[in-house]
Amino acid sequence: MTNRRIYVIIVTMYIDIVPNRNSPPAILLREGWRESGKIRKRTIANISDWPQDKVNALRALLRGDGLVSRDELFSIEQSLPHGHVEAVLGTIKRLGLDVMISPKRSRERDLVVAMIAERLIHPCSKLATTRLWHTTTLAEELSVGDADVDELYDAMDWLLSRQEKIEKRLAEAHLSEGSMVLYDVSSTYYEGQTCSLARYGYNRDGKKGMPIIVFGVMTDRDGRPIAVDVYPGNTGDPTTVADQVEKLRGLFGLSRVVLVGDRGMLTQTQIDNLREYPGLGWISALKGTAIRGLVEGGYLQLSLFDRQNIGEITSPEYPGERLIACFNPFMEEKRCRKRHDLLSATEKDLMRVSKEVQKRVRRPFSRDEIGVKVGKIINRHKVGKHFKVTIDDGVLRWERDEESIRREAMLDGIYVIRTSESKDDMPGEDTVRNYKNLARVEQAFRCLKGIDLMVRPIYHHTEDHVRAHIFICMLAYYVEWHMRKALAPILFNDEELDENRPRRDPVAPAQSSASAKKKKVNRKTSEGLAVHSFDTILKELGTRCRNRCRIKSSPEGKSFRQYTEPTPIQEKALQLLDLLPVQRK
Repeated sequence: MTNRRIYVIIVTMYIDIVPNRNSPPAILLREGWRESGKIRKRTIANISDWPQDKVNALRALLRGDGLVSRDELFSIEQSLPHGHVEAVLGTIKRLGLDVMISPKRSRERDLVVAMIAERLIHPCSKLATTRLWHTTTLAEELSVGDADVDELYDAMDWLLSRQEKIEKRLAEAHLSEGSMVLYDVSSTYYEGQTCSLARYGYNRDGKKGMPIIVFGVMTDRDGRPIAVDVYPGNTGDPTTVADQVEKLRGLFGLSRVVLVGDRGMLTQTQIDNLREYPGLGWISALKGTAIRGLVEGGYLQLSLFDRQNIGEITSPEYPGERLIACFNPFMEEKRCRKRHDLLSATEKDLMRVSKEVQKRVRRPFSRDEIGVKVGKIINRHKVGKHFKVTIDDGVLRWERDEESIRREAMLDGIYVIRTSESKDDMPGEDTVRNYKNLARVEQAFRCLKGIDLMVRPIYHHTEDHVRAHIFICMLAYYVEWHMRKALAPILFNDEELDENRPRRDPVAPAQSSASAKKKKVNRKTSEGLAVHSFDTILKELGTRCRNRCRIKSSPEGKSFRQYTEPTPIQEKALQLLDLLPVQRK
């Protein structure tokens, strides 16, 4: 019997990763065995184009690991948008706004913080708020999921009782002796008839026949909101100034501040009142009639602007004040064009009425009937002073008052800033820049009344709830202001604006920086990320979800939370907001 040797060759299948010098590594499915003391291998397939998770699954299978479909492991029971909630609540906590509202956590504070956050995420009525915060993780994060609308109204009353304390803490954080304070007034229309604040007045929203509510916002020099006051709709802007002075000196305890307000706010009467407070300075502007008086009195020579666009003048009519006269040719062109358009529009309407008058032969229009029609036209475009109109029974004639037009055109592009501050404390160029900072308060009104926070329309029935609602909107803008500042690199904002503002020409129209222009043209950041508006970046963050998963194999049905991995733009936003590492629970 012949002895035979039997060789057993064990073949092992495995995945091999072969590096390439200038190319991605090759991923190969191979089998290997030992033969005559040497290792042999053979490539079965090149799987370099497989997704990584599929490669990992095959590797686990070749190792002998048991594979189970993920659908058999666990189920996703709930998926809620979380990223925008994470960003807003994280910013509130980082700013310490929750502590400013109340140093001690309470049910009322959680409800107020939730209303502030919801104002940024999805502005809506208070009843809708109690519904919609369940569609995100907001209700879970603050444990307010069981709150109803009546509890929200109680929390608003609690907030209103703390408004002075909160505003004082904001002032302590952002104002100091010698600070510059910006103040302006706006209004919003009111839906309903029950609130005593709703009155008929100057409707800035253009809603005819609707009562309005007036509110004034005080900010620091950068436009960061500090305080808000609410007034009946028939309140004149200048009459609100006294309250701001009392708040600055009494509540905030500041004896030396500079108040900046527009010419409709800081009227001569209000400026005379401000002079009674030592240490209280101001910056405002002259109205057109006052500027014409300076020109006709010889105190403002138009030749001043032959070689420069800014210069200081004096006038005995404004003792103890500095007057900084400015000329902007772009504003001159704009005003000239607007006046021409309004004159042409008025003449077109007058021509229409004239044809009606000429057609009425049997029973001509009376003088009074024609006067009513002409009055409506003249008042519509506010250029009646530039027309000479002759009205009689069945007669309508008009012509332009060329002298009136010439006198007005002479001042096109000219404006005069007035201030109590000395030249040593505030040079003329800086005075003009500081007055133009009022545009930052206008930005606050745009955010409060626009798509961001939707302060309007107001439906609340009581005066206290209206005041609390507007205060919540102001606090929400406080959060938005800081978020916009932090997120500037991925927004359309000009990141170099604060740096360039003190150096640029105070009179000439502002120009965007080269980087801002490039960002607007390319719609990409320097890192190749898409540039967003504040509204769209919040929506983008909202696509990062928190999932509640349940393990199927667990007899107790244990659950766990799983967060969507942040996209590059989401990670960048959270990084800019100083909220990385991303929260994981």
